[in-house]
Amino acid sequence: MTVVTDTRTSRRLSGKPRVHVTRRLLPAVEERMRELFDVVLNPEDRALTRDELVAAMRDADVIVPTVTDRIDAEMLEEAGERLGLIANFGAGIEHIDLAAARARKVIVTNTPGVFTDDTADLTMMLILSVPRRLGEGARLVRDGKWSGWSPTSMLGHCIGGKRLGIVGMGRIGQAVAHRARAFGLEIVYHNRSRLAPAIENVFGAKYEPDLDRLFAEADIISLHAPAGAGTHHLVNAERIAAMKPGSYLINTARGHLIDEDALVAALQSGQLAGAGLDVFANEPQVDPRLIALPNVITLPHMGSATVEGRGHAGEKVIANIRFWVDGHRPPDQVLEGWA
Repeated sequence: MTVVTDTRTSRRLSGKPRVHVTRRLLPAVEERMRELFDVVLNPEDRALTRDELVAAMRDADVIVPTVTDRIDAEMLEEAGERLGLIANFGAGIEHIDLAAARARKVIVTNTPGVFTDDTADLTMMLILSVPRRLGEGARLVRDGKWSGWSPTSMLGHCIGGKRLGIVGMGRIGQAVAHRARAFGLEIVYHNRSRLAPAIENVFGAKYEPDLDRLFAEADIISLHAPAGAGTHHLVNAERIAAMKPGSYLINTARGHLIDEDALVAALQSGQLAGAGLDVFANEPQVDPRLIALPNVITLPHMGSATVEGRGHAGEKVIANIRFWVDGHRPPDQVLEGWA
């Protein structure tokens, strides 16, 4: 019999830890979990209700949530004493109340870095597609409305020489800058802290400490900031109004960064020439006005949707659980706000 000591909670677990997984993962990941843990899977692959999440946490030593699962202080209080680890599938942890988890001595881990390139690739695709009106062109052909080539039809804009404003220069923001430089974009970024000069030189990037100036001077804005109270509606009516007429907005980060009413108004008026959106304020519901606009590409939150990325994330989740089971600090423990 394996006896496990949780070094943060001083509790001892006998045998395999009970692990609840809230969404369906790749078959290879689920199979490995079956081998290692007493695991409860979600074959229906639907988001659990609040009551179902609480019940899962009451029954588990470890819960594996995703971005679709909000875990707040009240839910953690209802979870009881058994839960010791929240092994999040994904890098973002804004859906988990970290302070409440700490108060209950529950460790939180995530899976940083595995989706960086995948999300940056999708972002670059939108940066290319929206100015060139690829969404509109595809619909034109699909709907049987294309009447043939013309010197003045479906004219978009080239991106070489345009100024790309990156809001949030973490892993994904830097990966986007790396790709954008190859397409001849001028890169300006805003971040909570300035990057080292050597890193700026790698991307040919210029730091702009004034976020409002970044919005006013960029031709394309790409959002890579985390969700939170400080970034809620970071893109509001005032900042959109200050953007260049005919500029573009790309968001592959979090939907709540944008005031969608203000965005729709700017797109309808022509203040903005287009937008590329992979995330939305009320997912999975998408504002029908955004869907109806021909100058908007709307995607179903698929920035990280690659077999390779989702597989690597599952492997990180398993590694974090195994470290915790063995009584060690998990490699991806979320330390912000922790002692």
